[in-house]
Amino acid sequence: MTRVSLDIQGMHCSSCAALIEKSLKKVDGVKEANVNFAAEKASVLVDEMVAEKDTLIKAVEKAGYKAALTNQNQSASDRERQQNQINAMFKKFLVSFVFSAPMIYFMLFDFIAGLPGRAVLLPYVGIVSLILATPVQFIIGRGFYKGMFSALKMKTFNMDSLIAIGTSVAFFYSLINFTVYYLKTGAIIGIDGTKIPELYFETAAFLITFVILGKWLESKAKGRTSDAIKKLMGLQAKSARVVRAGITQDIPIDQVLAGDIVVVRPGEKIPVDGEIIRGSSAIDESMITGESLPVEKHEADTVVGGTINKTGSFEFKAIRVGSETTLAQIIRLVEEAQGSKAPIQAFADKISAIFVPIVLLLAVVTFGVWYFLLGSTLSFALMALTSVIVIACPCALGLATPTSIMVGTGKGAENGILVKGGEPLEAAVKVNTIVFDKTGTVTKGKPEVTDTFSLGLLAEDKVLQIAASLEKQSEHPLAEAIYTHAQEKSLNLDEVSGFKAIPGHGVEGIIDGTTYYFGNRKLINTVLKLSTDMLDQKLSELEEQGKTAMILASQESVLGAVAVADTVKDTSKEAVARLKKLGVGVYMITGDNEKVASHIAREFSAGPG
Repeated sequence: MTRVSLDIQGMHCSSCAALIEKSLKKVDGVKEANVNFAAEKASVLVDEMVAEKDTLIKAVEKAGYKAALTNQNQSASDRERQQNQINAMFKKFLVSFVFSAPMIYFMLFDFIAGLPGRAVLLPYVGIVSLILATPVQFIIGRGFYKGMFSALKMKTFNMDSLIAIGTSVAFFYSLINFTVYYLKTGAIIGIDGTKIPELYFETAAFLITFVILGKWLESKAKGRTSDAIKKLMGLQAKSARVVRAGITQDIPIDQVLAGDIVVVRPGEKIPVDGEIIRGSSAIDESMITGESLPVEKHEADTVVGGTINKTGSFEFKAIRVGSETTLAQIIRLVEEAQGSKAPIQAFADKISAIFVPIVLLLAVVTFGVWYFLLGSTLSFALMALTSVIVIACPCALGLATPTSIMVGTGKGAENGILVKGGEPLEAAVKVNTIVFDKTGTVTKGKPEVTDTFSLGLLAEDKVLQIAASLEKQSEHPLAEAIYTHAQEKSLNLDEVSGFKAIPGHGVEGIIDGTTYYFGNRKLINTVLKLSTDMLDQKLSELEEQGKTAMILASQESVLGAVAVADTVKDTSKEAVARLKKLGVGVYMITGDNEKVASHIAREFSAGPG
């Protein structure tokens, strides 16, 4: 059995999805078929020895819709197509509203006798309404008729059937009355300053306009759920610098092949997954592993597409490209989740399948009761029939579940929460334990300066000022945090001359004639031959808290230190406290080191809740 994913076009409501499912299930070899209206996708479990993929596409086309195999590399174009659909729906609504708006004014003639232009326009209301309503009914509303006829081919009804029947009753009843009036009087306008009676063209036009408005708003809601995927797509590199036949060239990322040698420079995104073959660097992998600080990478280490190279240049061999990269699989997971069905939706689908026939039956019964039993006029009975049909048109029951899944999984992804599908989402109500990722969820995911201290020769702000002046010239992963912190404190940075990076140790530079060094213990103990005994206890305390401390010194003495760490979000403690109050067990998991994890955990233990 093979799982085949299809992109579906032309669906108007959840009943369309049920119709396509019915058509696909009739194909020999199909074991399972799920169509998600909100995601506009079909997932089919099929035996390809019995039925080919083209057979599935033809089955969808037979039902009156369009289908194509889902291309995993076309996520961007899919979202462009979706945006075009939203724009097209808005234009439809705009045109429909422009044609329908004058009829709103005509309706007021029945309620406000002194309305400007009433005496002049009243006789022309019928013919003008006919002219305005006709394009709305048959051009703007053409999709509803197509949907109805597609359903009839499958010997069933859908939501389009309700809209088409309801508006057609109002339109054609009015057209018949208009024709009868013309045959009796020979006039196409009202006689003696009156309007032609029993015309309801505006009812048909307004209904289509409002339904189109609803579909536009619905399309926008679905479009917003794609923002999460757009953000994930934005993490991908757009191009890659590869070496082929000894020539280095920039090519689009989708042209990178497994086995290509890729060159990455400082500050660039890594385009695909691979293994370093030459060089080394520090790489920000927080988006994948949760490691808050950049990770040192050397030859034979693996790198992941979408992560950011911070310092050195290196070359790596591409291993996983295109839809096989880690990031592409994450994107696919979110898309599949948005297109999945929750168990409760199966119940909604069953109700939707019998919903339309029941509504039509109730509409006919309503007409019969009013016309035959209660003796109302034909026009009133027809309007009662139309009202029953039209009120049922939106079918919120069939639409709410798939749209909720799309919005829920989309908003989750925007906030770093990946939901694998509708079933896990529905099961979330039973959750009694939550495991949080640390970086970017509990913590900010970005290093910040937490401590600055001096040994007495300089003020603390002066220690930070000198350190930031040196780090302004540095490519070290923590340099940005120190430089940014100094700017936030409005410290004026000094001019640095003779700047030099000392690999594996730190940096040095001359400020106002004094040479300063800023780096780790190795720099102070090995290069400068200075003692750090006075700092050892403080440094140990910082390290126990999961902080990275860097020491500032001159050639003669140690001056102070600056500590950097990934800090807890302001809202995290409140969130954890509220979860505990609800009786939910809270745990934390991280790719960071044990000391950092333990310190963060202790903060929550000491905090509220």
